[in-house]
Amino acid sequence: MDEHVDFVSMKDGTREEYELLARLEKPYLALTADRVLEELKRAGETTLEGYKITRLQHGLQSGTRALRDGADIDWVVGALLHDIGDGLAPQNHDKMSAEVIRPFVRWDVAWTVEHHGIFQMLYYGHHYGWDRNARDKFKDHPVFDSCAEFCERWDQSSFDPDYPMESLDTFEPMVREVFSRKAYDPEIIQEGFVSSLTGNFKHRFE
Repeated sequence: MDEHVDFVSMKDGTREEYELLARLEKPYLALTADRVLEELKRAGETTLEGYKITRLQHGLQSGTRALRDGADIDWVVGALLHDIGDGLAPQNHDKMSAEVIRPFVRWDVAWTVEHHGIFQMLYYGHHYGWDRNARDKFKDHPVFDSCAEFCERWDQSSFDPDYPMESLDTFEPMVREVFSRKAYDPEIIQEGFVSSLTGNFKHRFE
């Protein structure tokens, strides 16, 4: 039997109706990883023109480089999904991509994904007459170095059609693990904890 609320304006909903919605929402939330993976697959079919590879391949290359550098699961998934917002928000993709992963990964990974667009301008901004050093306004931020390293190691270098990247199947279990986490769990977010991209060094920013 189809269960649904009776209200047509949210302000008229009852406690029982909102409890019903909360219950019905759980199976939908459990499929978040599936929707993320489907969006990645679409990035291999509908993509930005002019590059030698698709956006899916770019994500796979970035994720592969992170994986081979010994990064932990948060950084690997962050690298894989750092451009997942391209499909719906190509002019604001960095922020959208960050919001997709923010409830489920460490804060420094989400911050890096959110700001990688402005950091990437270091490599090409001058060709458009933009300030290639616009990232410097964040120079005192505790995650500045991580974001700069992320872009240098895993993002700007990942447009090579000959790079031996892992397939999406390699990353699927990691995506599912991350998106099965409790959203905004303080033990996952670790606000103020700045991690190394390669797992060799971590510190807490005070």
